[in-house]
Amino acid sequence: MSFKKKLSAGAILVASAMAQNPTPPVPAAATPAEPPARRVRPQAYPTRPPADPAALARGRALYGVHCNFCHGSDARGGEGGPNLLRSQLVLSDRSGETIAPVVQNGRPDQGMPKFPMTLAQISDIAAYIHSFKVGGYDISRMVPLSILVGDAKSGAETFRSKCGSCHSVTGDLKGIGARITDAKTLQNNFLMPGVGGGFGGPQRPVLTHVPPTTVTVTLPSGEKVEGVLGRIDDFVVTLRQTDGVTRSIRRDGDTPKVEIHDPLQPHKDLLPTYTDKEIHDLTAYLVTVK
Repeated sequence: MSFKKKLSAGAILVASAMAQNPTPPVPAAATPAEPPARRVRPQAYPTRPPADPAALARGRALYGVHCNFCHGSDARGGEGGPNLLRSQLVLSDRSGETIAPVVQNGRPDQGMPKFPMTLAQISDIAAYIHSFKVGGYDISRMVPLSILVGDAKSGAETFRSKCGSCHSVTGDLKGIGARITDAKTLQNNFLMPGVGGGFGGPQRPVLTHVPPTTVTVTLPSGEKVEGVLGRIDDFVVTLRQTDGVTRSIRRDGDTPKVEIHDPLQPHKDLLPTYTDKEIHDLTAYLVTVK
């Protein structure tokens, strides 16, 4: 059959089909899909079982002394330290096992000192942090009580015994209560009067000027390399020399010898010795130093 004849035969078949069904059937309208169920936003994640009240109480006291000054009273950071509620390390933690290495070893390059705490103490702190809700700003915000609950007279005695060898309320801290009017800021700054990043900054407002942390590296040849500490870990130390040149030096155990000169070390050494009462008493005293 020729091509023209094939077309004619096809046309006849189409015409016949149209004659039998002049109006093509209209497909039935699709039934609208059911609207998806409204998703309920979780109140917190991850879901954790209720902690032992005694562990919470111990953790809250330890957190107030050792962690509050950087990570904030609600663990959201903003005082030099990161937000713990959104930290993947904290979210992955169950009872302090991932937090412990950071607490016990510190992070010198980020301004975090190491704390000689036991695993039991860190577990209590972890229980306290995990008790915070993180599902949303409104439900998770824990508004702290006023921190001005100490005794100013006792605070003056604590100041003389713990701070008086380096500071004076008639000298470098004269009028400090008038210069820093927010009690929380004042408290955080006498606990750790400067928390900064690499190469000495940026730092939050401080009670007095705090010079940057410096480092001396003694190479196997005997050469000494000195400068402002940028970062340090088990494998490398980075510093900036006085000429502005940045150097990174590999580390292998105790080689080369590294000496860190931290002007805040006395404050870091004091941190584990403070009681919660002493912190509040000191705060109550310092706000009166006008």
